[in-house]
Amino acid sequence: MHQDIGEQPEVYAGLLSNQAAQIAAVAARISELKPRSIVFTARGTSDHAALYGTYLSEIRLGIPASLASPSVMSVYGGTPNYAGSLVVGVSQSGGSPDLTAVLRAASKSGATTLAITNNPDSPLAETADLHIDVAAGHERAVAATKTYTAELLALLMLIEGIRTGTGTLAAPEQELLAQLPDLASQALENSVAKELAERYRFAQKLITTGRGYAYPTARETALKLMETSYVPALAFSGADLLHGPLAMADSAVPVLAIVGSGPGGHAMREVLTRLDERRADIVTIGPHDLPGQSARMSSPDVDERVAAMLDILPLQELAMHIAIARGENPDAPRGLKKITETY
Repeated sequence: MHQDIGEQPEVYAGLLSNQAAQIAAVAARISELKPRSIVFTARGTSDHAALYGTYLSEIRLGIPASLASPSVMSVYGGTPNYAGSLVVGVSQSGGSPDLTAVLRAASKSGATTLAITNNPDSPLAETADLHIDVAAGHERAVAATKTYTAELLALLMLIEGIRTGTGTLAAPEQELLAQLPDLASQALENSVAKELAERYRFAQKLITTGRGYAYPTARETALKLMETSYVPALAFSGADLLHGPLAMADSAVPVLAIVGSGPGGHAMREVLTRLDERRADIVTIGPHDLPGQSARMSSPDVDERVAAMLDILPLQELAMHIAIARGENPDAPRGLKKITETY
């Protein structure tokens, strides 16, 4: 897991240089089709990348986006009408039969289908009309790290390419993403994850929270904590946290709050105030010290779209180090395997 995490700056650089033409061609084709909606389907870690994709689609393109429920087709035999839509399957392995079933059913109803995978020879990739290879390379650990962030970057390049109408990125996005590999290296070099892991190794449960583009980060962090160190971790959007779950926050429940400089980060300020009133043990992940925090995991001050690919890096390390501190093996969590097939 340590090696996989450390390779993410290299994966970013590879995607930006080697896969840009492929992604641009797919984006240009989708732009020509002008889909009326975008529906994502995914499982596990990729589901969080897909959630990030819904934010990008609605904010950057103004196109309604949603997450499909694969069981509608694979378990209940439902046949939603996706005519005129783009249906995107996101999966590291591309090997889960229920995701393939969604794309197959969507195609029959008149949708354009796209697979985003780390395996171009997978059933999902072969079923889809279009395919994007995130080219993250072999991932050693069961817990996904570099394949997740590669999916995020591929989705950002895709959506921004659709937005221009030509498939290529606009100049501001090109400049922004050119910095990404170096920023990722800095985020890993400046990580205090190991020190915080010693502090929270005996935590009985944790809360993760963020808003907007940071919400998928909160969900992915919770999953990493649960699958590597077996710590119950509950993920909430900052808004949902205030609608009830806030009541369980106190000094014995650490809260990992992703708070950037953009609109989502500003919307989290009230959440931090309310958590501080509950005397919660707050760790912020972001570029600034904030009132009420007991510690901060520093991350670069960048656009929230890109921050999602940087904030998660020290949090992946935190999950790994907590697992090690608790005597667990983060590379091979109990009961899990790299490819999970659901029907």
